[in-house]
Amino acid sequence: MRDRMLAGEPYLADDPELVRERQHAMALMEAFNRSPASGPALRRRLLTQLLGAYGPDAEIRPPFYCDYGYQTRVGARTFVNFGLTVLDTASVTVGDDVQIGPHVQLLTATHPLDPGRRRDKWESAAPINVEDNAWLGGGVIVCPGVTIGENTVIGAGSVVTRDQPPNVVAFGVPARVARSPDG
Repeated sequence: MRDRMLAGEPYLADDPELVRERQHAMALMEAFNRSPASGPALRRRLLTQLLGAYGPDAEIRPPFYCDYGYQTRVGARTFVNFGLTVLDTASVTVGDDVQIGPHVQLLTATHPLDPGRRRDKWESAAPINVEDNAWLGGGVIVCPGVTIGENTVIGAGSVVTRDQPPNVVAFGVPARVARSPDG
């Protein structure tokens, strides 16, 4: 099932291999989320074990939650405030110099509309990309398959359901481009 998930195909969420991988991620998250404020080296070591990539001078403040970890890549000098949730059943790529406000959700998972397939625990996912120097305000939700362009600002509380171009300010439910950052 892991190969199906990684290929973006429908997969069974309760597959034993996927359950083991989520439990491994949970153990690392638990240690990270309980780490002392005086332990930045410990937090970096835990995130390096958990995530697919964790760039130099990046910072993620606890608590942090994810499904697998290895599907998430965080670039250099990126800052993530408290309470990030990443459902990384597909890849999540966060570029360099990104700013992420508190309680942001990056959600790659999707579920079938057919009730029988949903009851049988089938899922699928689509990747999320947050390009360099983007800023996601507090409480932003990014839906499956979305790319947020370089230098783009997403206003607090927005729900991003489709790609946002580079160099804009977007906000709302659903998020829509409002203007360029300097205008």
